[in-house]
Amino acid sequence: MHILLNDEPHACDTRLTVAAFLDQQQLLAPGMALALNHQILPRSRWEEQILEEGDHLLLFQVIAGG
Repeated sequence: MHILLNDEPHACDTRLTVAAFLDQQQLLAPGMALALNHQILPRSRWEEQILEEGDHLLLFQVIAGG
């Protein structure tokens, strides 16, 4: 199966959760936020959200400030 992560193509197993995919890529870290197909996906759903063919993930570092 193929997905895009930050506009880069990646192959991954089917029935893989967002959290499992990020863990495989060594990108599962505190302070990260994620959009799945252009919609923010709450971190509480990363363990249950199954990736689908063609999904587009945008992973970014959350920065607080004024």
